[in-house]
Amino acid sequence: MKKMKKITLAAIVFLMYSHPLISQKSDESTYSYVEAFKTAFYNSPSTTTRSASGKPGSDYWQNSADYIIDVELDTLSDIIMGKEIIKYTNNSPDDMDFLWLNMDQNLFDNDSRGNAIIPLVGSRNGSKGEKLNGGFKISAVQLIRGKGRNRSIVDAEYEVYDTRMKVLLPEPLKGGGSELSLKIDFSFLSPKYGSDRMGILETKNGKLYTIAQWYPRMCVYDDLNAWNNLPYTGQGEFYLEYGDFNINITVPSDHMVVCSGELLNPLETYTLDQLNRWAQAEASDETIAIRSAEEVTNPETRPSGKKMITWRFKMENTRDVAWASSAAFMVDAARIKLPSGKKSMAISAYPVESNGGNAWERSTEYTKASVEHYSERWFEYPYPTAINVAGNVRGMEYPGVSFCSFESKGASLWGVTDHEFGHNWFPMIVGSNERLFGWMDEGFNSFVNDISTKEFNNGEYHRGKMNMHMAALGFVSDDLEPLITAPDNLAERNMGLQYYKTAMFLWLLRDNVLGPKRFDDAFKEYIHRWAYKHPAPDDFFRTIEDVSGEDLGWFWRSWVLNNWKLDQAVKGVKYIDEDPKNGAIVTIKNMKEIPMPVTIEITTESGKKIRKNLPVEIWKKNVEWSFLVESNEAYKKIVVDPDYVYPDVNGNNNYWRAASE
Repeated sequence: MKKMKKITLAAIVFLMYSHPLISQKSDESTYSYVEAFKTAFYNSPSTTTRSASGKPGSDYWQNSADYIIDVELDTLSDIIMGKEIIKYTNNSPDDMDFLWLNMDQNLFDNDSRGNAIIPLVGSRNGSKGEKLNGGFKISAVQLIRGKGRNRSIVDAEYEVYDTRMKVLLPEPLKGGGSELSLKIDFSFLSPKYGSDRMGILETKNGKLYTIAQWYPRMCVYDDLNAWNNLPYTGQGEFYLEYGDFNINITVPSDHMVVCSGELLNPLETYTLDQLNRWAQAEASDETIAIRSAEEVTNPETRPSGKKMITWRFKMENTRDVAWASSAAFMVDAARIKLPSGKKSMAISAYPVESNGGNAWERSTEYTKASVEHYSERWFEYPYPTAINVAGNVRGMEYPGVSFCSFESKGASLWGVTDHEFGHNWFPMIVGSNERLFGWMDEGFNSFVNDISTKEFNNGEYHRGKMNMHMAALGFVSDDLEPLITAPDNLAERNMGLQYYKTAMFLWLLRDNVLGPKRFDDAFKEYIHRWAYKHPAPDDFFRTIEDVSGEDLGWFWRSWVLNNWKLDQAVKGVKYIDEDPKNGAIVTIKNMKEIPMPVTIEITTESGKKIRKNLPVEIWKKNVEWSFLVESNEAYKKIVVDPDYVYPDVNGNNNYWRAASE
């Protein structure tokens, strides 16, 4: 998603101070072990399409959409005119009487639902108050059937409902692999600020266009919801079919274009000198300038003799493509080293305003490091290029392309670059439903970002561990929704929940429940099982349980399905026979709804420290738990969660101190 991106620390700090920590007013507990550990976590049994193990089932299917798109950018009017042919394959067992398409640009129609729900105080969604005749203008929708002499093209009957188009079929599209093609002629006026996902930046060397959600896109038809055709209102993101793309982009000849995928005609779009620099970059771990700051205004850096140039790209097995175009672009690049030896390139395109001062001149370095890290640790990057584009979008991801703020620098630029490219794994490779389950892409990505930041350049931008007691209500405040809530149903101020709470519970699961190896094995297996497929939450939950060997219903119920709180307390210490030399019985209590393992540290009079680690099972049938601590001297202090790793909402009751202290 956008740049809530690297939200973690800022959002948590805000919530720390806007919601004072809970003060326990009584000894009463709200914990119910029956509710926390109740059986039958999964609402639906496994099917032949989705196994109880979390794997795609033996009869798993998904449809596909291939695109051939020709567009032209009119820089005087900011209008994009296009024609597309969509080859749609129905691999489902169902016959289809109609098709649904996403019409995301219609958000920028003045009368759209998205515009209607923007509050008076403003929003990052929509067009920031710009009044424009936005949205798709459709001049033709046609059905193409058959091949060769049997090929027929007929006008299709269609209906547009806000950000969706319904195409009625004269005869059903049969299930089991039948296909048809749609031809759509469209145009739209690009907003200057498009819901923090696309836009136009004015630079001193010309307009810089970042273009996304720019063509009618097939909705997903799946085994869970049939057509996934919820309207696009700006806050929820996307759920798209995979397919192959061939894209032709015609722009003024002084422009440079970057786009998802592989450039097919470099000889027509770059000068001989630039092609030589590309060859250097393909073999270099250091950033090579393709078009430097000094060259941006030099007409000799662009091919001569034509008013317009068409850039041709292809992208395979992807759910989307995006592009950017400007005469103001500096471009630099370096190779990405992938584990298999496969070739890929890190590329940055940015205006001179973004160059210098530990800013975008490091973008390619950051992009390369990010992609190499995730490829080595989780799953190899599949695309031929990874392109970072500076614009007026604060942070937004597309397959192989990221749009980030032209003003970012230092830690901010690393953070947004790493986050946006991390999205190539979630949800570009692992194609979850962002419209319903934003936490499955934003949160999973934020989690892996934390790891990559620790490792980048010896921790250059790593901030260390957070005191989770101080941040606790940033995760479970009463005015937060449960994490499972769909993004469109989250208060806009709470959108960060998807990022930081998900990352937090994954760290808890990794470090305090399963251990790093078991968790990493399971998480990696989830990525591999669902690469280029459409997982739902249950598929993730089941996979983690299947690979780790743990029943984690209590954990998912605590952190995903409910807005529960955690509060572990020390209730008392009693020396056996009132003699410290005999050891002591320590009693702890679970005060709130969430059960978790317990770590306790006992400090004796001599300063000796004793650690006890208790499993979550102590809370399976108990609200209080007493246990023996063997020692031969009195205790000075007992602390629950001494390392502050749990978001405990009441740190005041985590301590017991001797009367003499």
